[in-house]
Amino acid sequence: MILEILTYPDPRLRKKGVVVETVTPELAKLAQDMLETMYDSEGIGLAAPQVGHSVRLLVIDTRPRDEQGNVDTSGMTELEQQIPQPLIVFNPKIVKSSGRTTYEEGCLSVPTFFEDVDRFDYIEVEAMNEKGEKILLKTDGLLAICIQHEMDHLDGKLFIDRLSPVKSGRIKKRIEKQGYPTPEEAREERARRKTDRTKQEEPAG
Repeated sequence: MILEILTYPDPRLRKKGVVVETVTPELAKLAQDMLETMYDSEGIGLAAPQVGHSVRLLVIDTRPRDEQGNVDTSGMTELEQQIPQPLIVFNPKIVKSSGRTTYEEGCLSVPTFFEDVDRFDYIEVEAMNEKGEKILLKTDGLLAICIQHEMDHLDGKLFIDRLSPVKSGRIKKRIEKQGYPTPEEAREERARRKTDRTKQEEPAG
């Protein structure tokens, strides 16, 4: 089932997620609905607070795909390739981190806005999977960035909160005054940025 994705400044996005003690059938269904919603919105990650559920749950699939929609892992790091995706993660907690990296992030809850955000380059995350089993994720690359981004949502934080006060304030005021583009315009913007990024990654000459 496709769920409604909340957008800033909806106050529900500021609620902290509650720790999940047991993966109930209802939570398992929520996770599947979140995955369906994420794919439908062409996102790579989604946290439960973004769909109005204040629990510590996130879903992720950062695997690159070709024009036919087939998964292409050639651009992933070795650590990323070792982690099966899509990921369904409850109660994630970073227990080790190192290095810093900057990446242009966007968010389904702040559609069409993209800004560079500073994150840990490598992380180790303790969590619980959809079977209720304890797991340890060790990763870098886009997967590490996405996990950190989605974990912010579990604490009521958006990626625009990590920008400078001036830049963050400017974006928030613009949204509050002008609102967001239509869903069609948002999809076009994502497609344009995807094309631009692909061109930037192509070798010169």
